[in-house]
Amino acid sequence: MISARARLLWPLALAAQTRQRPNILMIAVDDLNTDLGCYGHPLVQSPNIDRLAARGIRFDRAYCQYPVCNPSRTSLLSGRYPETTRILDNQTNPRTHLKDAPFLPEFLRGNGYFTGRVGKIYHDGMDGANDWDVSLNPRPDSGAGRQGEGRNLTGGKFAFFQWKAAEGADEDQPDGLIAAEAVKLLRERRDKPWFLAVGFRKPHDPYIAPKSYFDAYPLDRITGPLHPKDDERDIPPAAYPPVRHNLGEAEAREYRRAYYACISFMDAQVGKVLSTLDATGARRDTLVIFFGDHGLHLGEHNWWNKVTLFERSARVPFIAAGTGVERAGDVCRRPIELLSLYPTFAQTAGLRLPEGLQGQSIAPLLRDPQAPWTRPAYTVVQRAGGLGRCLHDERFRYTEWGEEGKNGIELYDHNSDPNEYRNLVDDPAFADVRKRMRATMAAVNARGIG
Repeated sequence: MISARARLLWPLALAAQTRQRPNILMIAVDDLNTDLGCYGHPLVQSPNIDRLAARGIRFDRAYCQYPVCNPSRTSLLSGRYPETTRILDNQTNPRTHLKDAPFLPEFLRGNGYFTGRVGKIYHDGMDGANDWDVSLNPRPDSGAGRQGEGRNLTGGKFAFFQWKAAEGADEDQPDGLIAAEAVKLLRERRDKPWFLAVGFRKPHDPYIAPKSYFDAYPLDRITGPLHPKDDERDIPPAAYPPVRHNLGEAEAREYRRAYYACISFMDAQVGKVLSTLDATGARRDTLVIFFGDHGLHLGEHNWWNKVTLFERSARVPFIAAGTGVERAGDVCRRPIELLSLYPTFAQTAGLRLPEGLQGQSIAPLLRDPQAPWTRPAYTVVQRAGGLGRCLHDERFRYTEWGEEGKNGIELYDHNSDPNEYRNLVDDPAFADVRKRMRATMAAVNARGIG
């Protein structure tokens, strides 16, 4: 007997049997903000990601839909907003409220793709039973990668303030083995298109990487976050999670150094995967998407984590190259969502979309980064007083905390204030912008994404 899920996918598969479909390489990185060379960072060394951007399109205004691992990944893999998935934490299974909806890997597998996962794509251990032909979670056997110099910058109060310059080689760390296993899968020959999802864990805390990557960042070259002393004067209290910890200047520099070291370590692993893609000759037939699942504060706005709607938390790096990308080295400044991955992959593969997807394919922007685009990006985060909801257009970020902003409203002009130091919500010069953005927010909510 054919299951209800199989009946849902079967007509979609039949429609695509005669089409020439591209391979898809999706590289997801945990807790990665835009501190990369190709995004203009003056210190971070990310040569392999930079090369990918040089041969593809770098999206300058890409946003997650929830700045925490499980909600963000559930949203992009289901093609639905967090208010629809109702996954707002790291504990709830992604399919709790979407039992019959085909998630992205299951959809592609049902349409004739070989699907493989190496590393973290769903939040840990939450894959679906029908998602993957191969799923791997490599872990080092050697203890060398657990030894080395390091410390907790809060004396143990918060576990995620931990760094270590580890002994051993890349392959003594999980990400080194993830790259090695991805390389093996890329070298296998197949008679059907493939979707390979590679999930690197660094720079997620704890900040552990081989010592050589720390050595590339002398502490005397690391600066602490700079912001106005009265930065928080016009920020609603709801904009911050309830528990905070500030670091001293020395600890702040150590934290940033460790984060940068983990970025460079991850970048080296990305390079191994991309080099293998080139060596196998599959590059010309493959769409490559590289992105972070959400960003991370490194002390900006006196915050050292994610879980905010500031740019450092909601904005992510996003690079596309290969099949469907027609302008190498270009930059797209249209606001896009990680939610767009599902419909983009389906459209690129010539597949009919399943019902219920809420994202918009960015395939037109892959062809022309300046193509017309009116859709803002939408991000939410949970607070005790209700959801914070924000819209990002090409210039402004507008945020309402609680229903209709009862717990505060924010408006920032990213053209003149990219670091979001001045909340313009009460500035009469921007009254029309506030009115327009508020009307757009009301229309988004009325459209039924919640």
